[in-house]
Amino acid sequence: MLKKLTSNRDPKDTLLSELKKEFGSYYTKAAGKGQHFVDRFPRFVFSSMIVLMLVSAGLSFTVFRNKEPVINKKAPAAQKSSSLTTGLGQLLQTGESLRETIALKRQVDSLIAKKTLTNADSAALEKALDKLQQLNKQFKP
Repeated sequence: MLKKLTSNRDPKDTLLSELKKEFGSYYTKAAGKGQHFVDRFPRFVFSSMIVLMLVSAGLSFTVFRNKEPVINKKAPAAQKSSSLTTGLGQLLQTGESLRETIALKRQVDSLIAKKTLTNADSAALEKALDKLQQLNKQFKP
């Protein structure tokens, strides 16, 4: 079904080497002429680079700048404060969950460290592990 193809191509012949053979003389001529131009007119080349950088900076701050997103005009202050409140609420809820997780982990570690567990210890361990599992599900959607 699948047959390995063999080639008689010389492994030294690559696309880059063939392109260099074909177009290398043109590249050498262009590089020589470019170097000759830079040697003849260094002040013009330097001035042109500076002007082009200034034009680029000017265009980037005027024509090509990012437009600000359109804000709903119906109550922009209310929208900002509601999203801010929601974000802070989620942050506080996450912090509280993390604090509870740390406390449960300490409780589980102390119960596991005991050599023998009583029935109350077993029940507390089971409750703590269930609560940890619930908190873990809350963080992973």
